[in-house]
Amino acid sequence: MAYRLLIGQRSYSSWSLRGYLCFALFDIPVTLEEAVIYSPDFAAQVRAFGGGSSVPAVATEDGTILRDSLSIAWHLSEAFPRHGLLPQDDAARAEAQNLIAEMHAGFGALRNACPMNLRTAWVDFVPSDAVMADLARLEARLGAALEKSGGPFLFGAPTVADAFYAPVAIRIAGYGLPVSARLRAYVNAMLALPVIQEWREAGLAQDEEVSVYDMAPLERRRFPQQI
Repeated sequence: MAYRLLIGQRSYSSWSLRGYLCFALFDIPVTLEEAVIYSPDFAAQVRAFGGGSSVPAVATEDGTILRDSLSIAWHLSEAFPRHGLLPQDDAARAEAQNLIAEMHAGFGALRNACPMNLRTAWVDFVPSDAVMADLARLEARLGAALEKSGGPFLFGAPTVADAFYAPVAIRIAGYGLPVSARLRAYVNAMLALPVIQEWREAGLAQDEEVSVYDMAPLERRRFPQQI
């Protein structure tokens, strides 16, 4: 089955990364097409692809359009049941689906205060109480999954749940957010994935810096490979 995936800039688009990882982590072939977020042509580029108002979007071989990362995840997990996108165990599978849905709908304070940025990390970022509450929730939810699985990923081997939490790992690293040793090990496992390293390198080579993501007056630093 031939898939086309519309993405935004790799350095900044967290939802594009989630959509891409739903393919790349499981060796599902896909052709990438790009739209430039915050450009005057962005909306027209998405419409021309057949998407809604944002990225990612996927076109299947029969012309069906998937307009959201969650629909992409569910479609691929059903289309490729032997690729391990979700755990085989029923209880673990349900918990993975819970975590995916919670990421899709929640953690707004963390996402708003700490935009994903694979070009730059920041020194002395001070998280708000709301961000700390989101981090506490992550510690509880991801920590429970990691304790049960033994790591390094949420359910042992990578699943779509890890694809959805990859931008969280990037935010923790890029903003120096305070997390437990268990969650730090998870962040490092995510950052070490070749597909994430390749995504970052492509963004550094291709993307222009977008001022919307500037966190001045915070001092910039090199994005860390490990924390």
